[in-house]
Amino acid sequence: MDALPTEAFDILLRGGRVIDPAQGLDGIMDIGVKAGRIAAIAPRLLGPANQVVDVAGKLVLPGMIDTHAHVYRYVTGRFGLDPDMAGVRSGVTTLVDQGGPSVLTFPGFREYIAKPSATRILAFISAYMVGGLEGHYYPELYGPECIAVEDTIRAGRDNADLVRGVKGHAEIAGFARWGISAMQKAAQIARGLDRPLYIHFGQLWRMPEDGRTYDPDLILPEMIEIMRPGDILAHPFTRHPGGFVDRNGTLHPIVREALARGLKTDVGHGSHFSYNMARRVIDAGIVPDTLGADMHGYNTSVPKPRGTPSEHPDKEEMHLFAGQTNFSLASAMTSMLALGLELNHVVAMVTCNCAAMLRMENEIGTLRPGMVADVSVLSDERGRFRLEDNEGTVVVAERLLRPAFCLRAGTRFDADAEILPVPVLAEAA
Repeated sequence: MDALPTEAFDILLRGGRVIDPAQGLDGIMDIGVKAGRIAAIAPRLLGPANQVVDVAGKLVLPGMIDTHAHVYRYVTGRFGLDPDMAGVRSGVTTLVDQGGPSVLTFPGFREYIAKPSATRILAFISAYMVGGLEGHYYPELYGPECIAVEDTIRAGRDNADLVRGVKGHAEIAGFARWGISAMQKAAQIARGLDRPLYIHFGQLWRMPEDGRTYDPDLILPEMIEIMRPGDILAHPFTRHPGGFVDRNGTLHPIVREALARGLKTDVGHGSHFSYNMARRVIDAGIVPDTLGADMHGYNTSVPKPRGTPSEHPDKEEMHLFAGQTNFSLASAMTSMLALGLELNHVVAMVTCNCAAMLRMENEIGTLRPGMVADVSVLSDERGRFRLEDNEGTVVVAERLLRPAFCLRAGTRFDADAEILPVPVLAEAA
C-alpha cells in the first residue's frame, strides 16, 4: 500500500530490498526518515523528501550490530581499532567492545570512546582488572587474583547504559594455569550485574611454558556448569581444540545440552575462524545465534601506535586472511553465506538476535517506525570470489556483501574505511 506523509521526510531510501527479521519483512520497500527516526516503511512512499536516495538492487537492513569488537583505541595499545573505522565507516551502526574496558579503565572508555564516536558504542566489561591491555599480551595479568568481583559489579552498575555483559576470558592457557577459578569469578560478576557472560573458547587449554597441560575436551563441560541461560559461547568455529569440535573431529557431545540449557553462540569471526570446523558444526545441525567480526590491531593492517609490540606472543593472532590484510562484519556475513546459511538468518545474526543478546530489542535491531534510524545498506554482488581462512582453506563464494553506507540516527556515513577489504576474484573453473 502506498503511504502519504503529512510532512517531508528528511531522507527517503527508495526501492531497496528491505530485510528486517524482527518484523518478518523481506521485500522491495521505501523507508522514510524524519528527525533521526524511522518515520514510515511501505512498498511505496509518496510525497516530498529533502533527500531521495536510490537504493534499488541493494540490501537495506536494520543498522548492523557487531557483537565482538575491540575499539578501546590506544588504551589497549595496538589491539584497539578506531571505533568509527570499524563502525559507521564500515556500515556498522553499533559496536560491542569485548573486554577492552575494566573496573580500572571504564571512565576513560566512556569519555574518550563512547561519547565522541559517531558509532553507538557498548561494552562487555572485562572480568579482569586490567581489561584488554595489548590484547592480553601479558597472560600473567589474567589470573583469578587479578579479578575484583565486587568492584567490577559496582563499575558495571554505575555504567549500566553501556555495560551489556561481562567478558570472561581471552588469555592463553587459562585453564592449564588456573583451572576454572577465574571463570567462576567472572560468572559471579555477571550474576551480580544480571548481564550475560561471554566466554572465548579455543585456547584455554594451551600448554604454558612450565609444561602443565589440560584436556581441551573437558573445558566445555566444566564451563556450562557455571553458565546460565542467555550466557554466550564464543568462537564455535574456532580452529583450536577446546571448542565445539572435539579432538576426534566431531561435534562435542555437550554442545547440544548447552544449547538446550539456553546458552547462546556468537561466531566471533576473527583470526580463529575455520571453514573446516564451521562445516562440521553446521553439518551437525548447529547454527550460531549472532556474528561478530572480532577485528583488532593484530589481525588487520592498521598502523600500530608508537611503542607497542610489533607482534603478539600468540603468533597465530598475526595471521591474515587470503593474502589480504583486512576484513569487516560484511566480510564475515559473506563467509556465513558461503557456508550455506540463509541470508535472512545471517541478517538476523547481525540485527535482531544481537539486540536480544544485549536486551535492547526496543532500541536497536529493527526498522519499526518510531525507532532510531539506524540503517545499513549493502551491495549484494554475484560472481566468483576467493575466500581463505587462516588454515589456508580456500572457499569460492558466489555471493559477496559489501557495505555501501549507513544511517546512524538519521545521519549518513559512507562506507569508506581503509580497513574494508578489496574482493579477490577466484580463477575461472
